[in-house]
Amino acid sequence: MTALAKPSGQPDDRRRVGYYPGCSLEATARDYAESVAGAAQLLGVELNEVPDWNCCGATAAHSLDHRATLNLAARNLALAAKCPSPLVVPCALCFNRLKSAQAELARDTSQVIPEIAGLGGDYGSAQVKELNSFLSEDWAVEKARRLKQRDLTGLRPVCYYGCQGQRPPAVTGHPEPENPMGLDRLLTALGASVRDWPYKTDCCGASHAVPRPDIVHTLVARLYERALAAGANCLVTGCQMCQANLDLYQQEIAREMGREVYLPVFYFTELLGLALGHPQAGRWLDRHMTSPRPLLAAAGLAL
Repeated sequence: MTALAKPSGQPDDRRRVGYYPGCSLEATARDYAESVAGAAQLLGVELNEVPDWNCCGATAAHSLDHRATLNLAARNLALAAKCPSPLVVPCALCFNRLKSAQAELARDTSQVIPEIAGLGGDYGSAQVKELNSFLSEDWAVEKARRLKQRDLTGLRPVCYYGCQGQRPPAVTGHPEPENPMGLDRLLTALGASVRDWPYKTDCCGASHAVPRPDIVHTLVARLYERALAAGANCLVTGCQMCQANLDLYQQEIAREMGREVYLPVFYFTELLGLALGHPQAGRWLDRHMTSPRPLLAAAGLAL
């Protein structure tokens, strides 16, 4: 990645955090991974990847072999205890699995196998945070506002958080489980005209896109309808499964709906990179199936 110089006159207020990328950011969500790294660099966040991390057990493995999935998460948590805190997680499904395992392990560790218990057995010290929550805290919003090089005026997004980062609130600890506002505040600070809508945390169908695409198409069509009704011209998310379901099948679902749909689906880190002037932002966006370039050109944000 191209090195970026620290803006002159700005304080050196870097933050060191642990980082659990998860499996899909190494493959199908490579655009997300690159934009996470780019946005973190611009905001002065040092991502310290958990050494030798493994799969968290998502998406449905926990319903097939709960003990195996618990141990997958326990190993990651034990390794993360040696990393800087908090442990930030870009994937909502990984975040949910790690938080769920952490809550269970706080009550009972009897199912942890000796090989993993031998790593130290410290499963609770890692302060696990979903990346979109971490990068929409007050310090990040104010820093993004200060470093902004391009205003996102012309973008009218709805923020789509998905269902895994907030629920159940007793496990996730999310302060706004029914109406999360972090991304709304961040994008507003970057100049976007964020639209309010009541479907922020509805399910997109997740991995049912493989066995039951009809379910996913029904759920996603409803999200398109509601986003358009709210006056949105794009969607913004922090979940790669949500981004895939909303982006990959857009034209197919639009045909089933019998109407034209053009709603580019951005990762919030891509818009952070765009607003803060990252030189690789166009490369990330060119990997999307629904090209955002016509929208960006119309909004005066052509790359």
